[in-house]
Amino acid sequence: FSLVRKVVSRAGLGWNDPSPFESGRTVAESFLTPTRMYVKPCLAAIKVGGVKALAHITGGGLVENLPRVLPKGMGADIDAAAWAGLPVFAWLKQAGNIATAEMFRAFNAGIGMVVVCSANDAETVQKALHDAGETVQRIGHLVERSSGEPVKIDNGDSLWRG
Repeated sequence: FSLVRKVVSRAGLGWNDPSPFESGRTVAESFLTPTRMYVKPCLAAIKVGGVKALAHITGGGLVENLPRVLPKGMGADIDAAAWAGLPVFAWLKQAGNIATAEMFRAFNAGIGMVVVCSANDAETVQKALHDAGETVQRIGHLVERSSGEPVKIDNGDSLWRG
Protein backbone atom coordinates (compact mmCIF):
# COMPACT_ATOMS: atom_id res chain seq x y z
CA PHE A 1 0.00 0.00 0.00
CA SER A 2 3.00 2.32 0.31
CA LEU A 3 3.18 2.58 -3.48
CA VAL A 4 -0.51 3.52 -3.59
CA ARG A 5 0.05 6.23 -0.94
CA LYS A 6 2.98 7.57 -2.95
CA VAL A 7 0.95 7.74 -6.19
CA VAL A 8 -2.03 9.36 -4.47
CA SER A 9 0.26 11.96 -2.88
CA ARG A 10 2.11 12.69 -6.13
CA ALA A 11 -1.23 13.07 -7.91
CA GLY A 12 -2.08 15.82 -5.41
CA LEU A 13 -5.07 13.96 -4.05
CA GLY A 14 -6.34 13.68 -0.50
CA TRP A 15 -8.06 10.59 0.82
CA ASN A 16 -11.41 12.42 0.99
CA ASP A 17 -11.20 13.70 -2.59
CA PRO A 18 -13.41 12.14 -5.26
CA SER A 19 -11.89 9.00 -6.75
CA PRO A 20 -10.47 9.72 -10.22
CA PHE A 21 -11.36 6.21 -11.44
CA GLU A 22 -14.56 5.29 -9.55
CA SER A 23 -17.46 7.71 -9.53
CA GLY A 24 -19.41 8.29 -6.35
CA ARG A 25 -16.59 7.21 -4.05
CA THR A 26 -13.71 8.94 -2.34
CA VAL A 27 -10.09 7.98 -2.91
CA ALA A 28 -10.08 6.29 0.51
CA GLU A 29 -13.27 4.33 -0.20
CA SER A 30 -11.87 3.14 -3.51
CA PHE A 31 -8.58 1.93 -2.07
CA LEU A 32 -9.83 0.57 1.25
CA THR A 33 -12.33 -1.90 -0.14
CA PRO A 34 -11.93 -5.08 1.93
CA THR A 35 -10.13 -8.05 0.41
CA ARG A 36 -12.41 -10.67 -1.11
CA MET A 37 -12.50 -14.01 0.63
CA TYR A 38 -12.23 -17.09 -1.58
CA VAL A 39 -12.58 -19.86 1.01
CA LYS A 40 -16.05 -21.16 0.10
CA PRO A 41 -15.56 -21.15 -3.69
CA CYS A 42 -12.13 -22.76 -3.36
CA LEU A 43 -13.51 -25.46 -1.05
CA ALA A 44 -16.23 -26.14 -3.64
CA ALA A 45 -13.57 -26.51 -6.34
CA ILE A 46 -11.45 -28.79 -4.16
CA LYS A 47 -14.51 -30.92 -3.41
CA VAL A 48 -15.09 -31.74 -7.11
CA GLY A 49 -11.46 -32.78 -7.45
CA GLY A 50 -8.65 -31.77 -9.73
CA VAL A 51 -7.29 -28.74 -7.86
CA LYS A 52 -3.51 -29.09 -7.63
CA ALA A 53 -2.71 -25.73 -6.01
CA LEU A 54 -4.16 -22.37 -5.00
CA ALA A 55 -2.31 -19.07 -5.05
CA HIS A 56 -3.84 -16.02 -3.37
CA ILE A 57 -2.52 -13.07 -5.37
CA THR A 58 -1.67 -10.31 -2.90
CA GLY A 59 1.29 -7.95 -2.57
CA GLY A 60 3.94 -9.46 -4.79
CA GLY A 61 1.40 -9.98 -7.54
CA LEU A 62 1.30 -12.88 -9.95
CA VAL A 63 5.06 -12.95 -10.42
CA GLU A 64 5.87 -13.58 -6.75
CA ASN A 65 2.81 -15.44 -5.45
CA LEU A 66 2.17 -17.97 -8.21
CA PRO A 67 5.70 -19.49 -8.19
CA ARG A 68 5.26 -20.38 -4.51
CA VAL A 69 2.77 -23.12 -5.43
CA LEU A 70 4.54 -24.47 -8.51
CA PRO A 71 6.80 -27.51 -8.41
CA LYS A 72 10.50 -27.03 -9.13
CA GLY A 73 11.12 -26.85 -12.86
CA MET A 74 7.65 -25.52 -13.67
CA GLY A 75 6.60 -22.06 -14.72
CA ALA A 76 3.45 -20.34 -15.86
CA ASP A 77 2.71 -18.57 -19.12
CA ILE A 78 -0.02 -16.01 -18.45
CA ASP A 79 -1.98 -14.06 -21.08
CA ALA A 80 -3.21 -10.79 -19.56
CA ALA A 81 -5.59 -10.38 -22.52
CA ALA A 82 -7.66 -13.17 -20.90
CA TRP A 83 -9.22 -10.75 -18.38
CA ALA A 84 -10.44 -7.17 -18.32
CA GLY A 85 -8.27 -4.60 -16.62
CA LEU A 86 -9.67 -2.57 -13.75
CA PRO A 87 -9.74 1.25 -13.90
CA VAL A 88 -7.84 1.51 -10.61
CA PHE A 89 -4.77 -0.16 -12.12
CA ALA A 90 -4.88 1.96 -15.27
CA TRP A 91 -5.00 5.05 -13.07
CA LEU A 92 -2.17 3.88 -10.78
CA LYS A 93 0.06 3.03 -13.74
CA GLN A 94 -0.54 6.37 -15.47
CA ALA A 95 -0.54 8.62 -12.38
CA GLY A 96 2.49 6.91 -10.87
CA ASN A 97 4.35 6.33 -14.13
CA ILE A 98 4.83 2.72 -13.02
CA ALA A 99 6.46 0.21 -15.35
CA THR A 100 4.37 -2.78 -16.39
CA ALA A 101 6.73 -5.24 -14.69
CA GLU A 102 6.41 -3.33 -11.40
CA MET A 103 2.61 -3.25 -11.73
CA PHE A 104 2.59 -7.05 -11.90
CA ARG A 105 5.01 -7.29 -8.97
CA ALA A 106 3.18 -4.85 -6.70
CA PHE A 107 -0.48 -5.50 -7.50
CA ASN A 108 -2.76 -8.42 -8.31
CA ALA A 109 -3.86 -6.79 -11.61
CA GLY A 110 -7.43 -7.92 -10.96
CA ILE A 111 -6.65 -11.59 -10.33
CA GLY A 112 -7.29 -12.35 -6.67
CA MET A 113 -6.85 -16.12 -6.75
CA VAL A 114 -5.21 -18.55 -9.12
CA VAL A 115 -6.44 -22.13 -9.15
CA VAL A 116 -4.00 -24.58 -10.70
CA CYS A 117 -5.50 -27.72 -12.21
CA SER A 118 -4.87 -30.04 -15.14
CA ALA A 119 -6.38 -29.13 -18.49
CA ASN A 120 -8.55 -32.27 -18.21
CA ASP A 121 -10.12 -30.97 -14.97
CA ALA A 122 -10.41 -27.31 -15.97
CA GLU A 123 -14.07 -27.36 -17.02
CA THR A 124 -15.18 -29.21 -13.87
CA VAL A 125 -13.20 -26.89 -11.59
CA GLN A 126 -14.41 -23.82 -13.49
CA LYS A 127 -18.05 -24.93 -13.15
CA ALA A 128 -17.66 -25.51 -9.41
CA LEU A 129 -16.18 -22.03 -8.96
CA HIS A 130 -18.87 -20.46 -11.15
CA ASP A 131 -21.62 -22.29 -9.25
CA ALA A 132 -20.10 -20.90 -6.02
CA GLY A 133 -20.49 -17.35 -7.38
CA GLU A 134 -17.05 -16.67 -8.83
CA THR A 135 -16.16 -15.13 -12.16
CA VAL A 136 -13.57 -17.40 -13.73
CA GLN A 137 -11.08 -16.74 -16.50
CA ARG A 138 -8.52 -19.16 -17.81
CA ILE A 139 -5.45 -16.97 -17.74
CA GLY A 140 -2.65 -19.31 -18.73
CA HIS A 141 -1.01 -22.66 -18.53
CA LEU A 142 1.95 -24.35 -16.89
CA VAL A 143 5.17 -25.05 -18.76
CA GLU A 144 8.45 -26.70 -17.95
CA ARG A 145 10.86 -23.93 -17.05
CA SER A 146 14.08 -24.59 -15.18
CA SER A 147 15.69 -21.17 -15.65
CA GLY A 148 14.65 -17.57 -15.99
CA GLU A 149 11.55 -15.99 -14.55
CA PRO A 150 9.02 -18.61 -13.45
CA VAL A 151 6.04 -16.49 -14.55
CA LYS A 152 5.89 -14.98 -18.02
CA ILE A 153 3.07 -12.51 -18.70
CA ASP A 154 2.12 -11.63 -22.27
CA ASN A 155 -0.10 -8.70 -23.27
CA GLY A 156 0.37 -6.98 -19.91
CA ASP A 157 -0.08 -3.49 -21.25
CA SER A 158 -3.61 -4.37 -22.41
CA LEU A 159 -4.71 -4.16 -18.76
CA TRP A 160 -3.68 -0.56 -18.22
CA ARG A 161 -5.72 1.02 -20.98
CA GLY A 162 -8.71 2.48 -19.28
